Amino acid sequence: MTTRIPNDPIGCLVPHNITEPIKGSGQGPLAGKTLIIKDLYDIAGRKTGNGNPEFYKVSEPATRNAATVQNLLDAGADIVGIAICDEFFYSLTGANAHYGTPRNARAPGRMPGGSSSGSAAAVAAELCDIALGSDTGGSVRIPASFCGLYGLRPTHGRVDLTGGRAMAPSYDTAGWFTNDAELFKTVGGVALDSQSVTGAIDRLLIAEDCFAQADPAVAVALRAVVDAAADLLPPAETVTVAPDGLASWSDAFRVIQASEVKLTNLPFVEEHDADLGPGIKDRFAMVAAMTDEETAAAQAVRETVRAHMHALVPPGTIICLPTAPVIAPKTDTPPDGLEFFRTNTLALTCISGHSGLPQLTVPAAEVDGCPVGLSFIGWAGGDEALLDLAVKLAPFCTR
Repeated sequence: MTTRIPNDPIGCLVPHNITEPIKGSGQGPLAGKTLIIKDLYDIAGRKTGNGNPEFYKVSEPATRNAATVQNLLDAGADIVGIAICDEFFYSLTGANAHYGTPRNARAPGRMPGGSSSGSAAAVAAELCDIALGSDTGGSVRIPASFCGLYGLRPTHGRVDLTGGRAMAPSYDTAGWFTNDAELFKTVGGVALDSQSVTGAIDRLLIAEDCFAQADPAVAVALRAVVDAAADLLPPAETVTVAPDGLASWSDAFRVIQASEVKLTNLPFVEEHDADLGPGIKDRFAMVAAMTDEETAAAQAVRETVRAHMHALVPPGTIICLPTAPVIAPKTDTPPDGLEFFRTNTLALTCISGHSGLPQLTVPAAEVDGCPVGLSFIGWAGGDEALLDLAVKLAPFCTR
């Protein structure tokens, strides 16, 4: 049975939500801004749930705020809610069998995307100014695309994850959502560490194989935005990101992610015989069966991908691709109807995952009345250049 709480019109907040705002410093670049936190970050005096009621039941209240949460509070933001996420962060749809599916205000009747589902849904419904999420396999980028938001998967390691629950640490990143490009950039100035690699964007690569992964209507709409903004971008060149195909890249991602989940979350699931929702249960069964041989082979693929991508994207270069291959699927789509979404989404999101490179998504267009995101992958440490690009492209975006 789905549990809802008062004053939550779109079902985006966990039942153990805060009852009164947690006040920030009251001064700084985020003063007066409201913030909602994904249910994987420590908040002092509160328990973290990982999207699972059994985990919440046995967890202990945090003694301090997660590092990034504290940074946002120190910068003036006030926490006004704790957001639902997909169970143990192991899905991209936004559905949670225990807490329900947060409603997507920008695409009614359709999924919000996950796993940072409640965070994205809250910003889309304008219940807060900023929401903190996380991104391992697309958990900021996909909800941002489905909900029509600005979102960033930072360079791996540039946002402090101390006090956040791990999923697959070699891929885990923190990320955030806003409706406004300038605010989006301002949050970056608070959340990102000092390891910036500066450079002016002077080369734009259009990832033809990535656009080929998308539904034709999505690809056409996004290419039109790139064409419209051509005067603000370097001359476009085409490139095939994965000469041998993206399928082997996504397969390797799936294996490595599972091998790390085997160490982070599987022990709890097995020890407590956790009640898992549809799909999540199947993924944990796959995790339990993962072998060292499979992992070693996947690691070799990742090393090759990482070297290739870092050579392809030196400082000054960005790659343009669709954020998601489709508009948000309808919430009542049966599992077999999500196969195109699942297969093609991971093919796109694994690129930044393997390489550790930052990826920006902007609310670029609409297809059939639903948002679609346009993405840019930058160089390692080039997050600030991507944030500047978001501001520059804002006049061509739907928000």
